[in-house]
Amino acid sequence: MESSKSDATVTTFGYGAIRAVPDLIRVTVSVESRAERVAEAYGTAGARIAAVTAVLRADGVADADIATGGVSVRTETVWSEGQGNRITGYVASTDLTVLLRDIGPDADPGPAAIIAHCVEAGGDDVRLGGLTRAIADQAALLASARDAAWDDALAKATRYAARADRVLGPVLEITEDTASAAPTGPRLMAVSAPLERSFGATPIPVELGESEVSATLRVTWRLA
Repeated sequence: MESSKSDATVTTFGYGAIRAVPDLIRVTVSVESRAERVAEAYGTAGARIAAVTAVLRADGVADADIATGGVSVRTETVWSEGQGNRITGYVASTDLTVLLRDIGPDADPGPAAIIAHCVEAGGDDVRLGGLTRAIADQAALLASARDAAWDDALAKATRYAARADRVLGPVLEITEDTASAAPTGPRLMAVSAPLERSFGATPIPVELGESEVSATLRVTWRLA
């Protein structure tokens, strides 16, 4: 049975994206201490991470924004012919996930200085596992991105209907692509590696750039 003219529909996809300067930074600071005895490695790691935590608090980072991510102790071994694996020492490690909220250009100290203070406090045992920029009020940006996606879909559908000498009727279906609706801003990652104390004197700049929040909609209208 053929569809009647009143059954005709038009479906379009709309895309909306909003860009904004990040106002949060999450950074992972960890320490990794080696020693011949377990207790010595564990104690040194504890002292190092305590020093890092102390400078974070001194720089105004709230206790709620400093969280321990994990603690571990492992053996270090060396393999030799005829003897197999032999324990040569122990490695104790722990890490902090730190949320920096005051990251604007007038922040004192700024994120670059705070990270440098952590490196200096942790000494040669410190590691930087990664840095992620984020936006605190992502819900508001996502709402704006959804509005832009709707306007995009509506404009396309209106144009197609006009070309077909029809007008848009009621909306029959709206589907949001939740995967693309998530924040898609790039992340700045730092490879875990030893850092010298001299970095504490000259902080590595942290550029905020912009992050993007996007939404994609699929909308179907009946053609009147």
